[in-house]
Amino acid sequence: QVQLVESGGGLVQAGGSLRLSCAASGRTFSGYAMGWFRQTPGKERDFVAAIGWSAGTTNYADSVKGRFTISRDIVKNTVYLQMNSLKPEDTAVYYCASDRYWNNILEARPNNWGQGTQVTVSS
Repeated sequence: QVQLVESGGGLVQAGGSLRLSCAASGRTFSGYAMGWFRQTPGKERDFVAAIGWSAGTTNYADSVKGRFTISRDIVKNTVYLQMNSLKPEDTAVYYCASDRYWNNILEARPNNWGQGTQVTVSS
C-alpha cells in the first residue's frame, strides 16, 4: 500500500522560501509520476507541479513557474517542492500525490494522496 507523508509546511513572510518533502513508501516508484497539489477552503485541489520518477521530467502550473522547483531523491524515496519568492496567494494546504500515469497527475486525479501540509504566507 502506497503511503505518502508530507512535511515542511509552516508560516513564512512574503518573499521567503520553504521546502516541502514527501516521503514515499509501499512500492517501487520506478515509472510512476509524482505531483504536488494545493487547496484552499471552498476551492478545488489544484495542480502545482509534477515529476516523472524515472526520467525526472517536470511540469509546472503557470502560477508557480520560475518560483517553484520539484525534484526527487530516488535513494531516499522522497519528492521535494522548493518554493521561493512566496506570495500570500500561495497560502494553501499542499498535498503530495502519486500515480502510474502522468496524465492523471496533470489532470489532478491521482490514485494516491498524502495527508497534506499547511503553508501560510503572510503579507
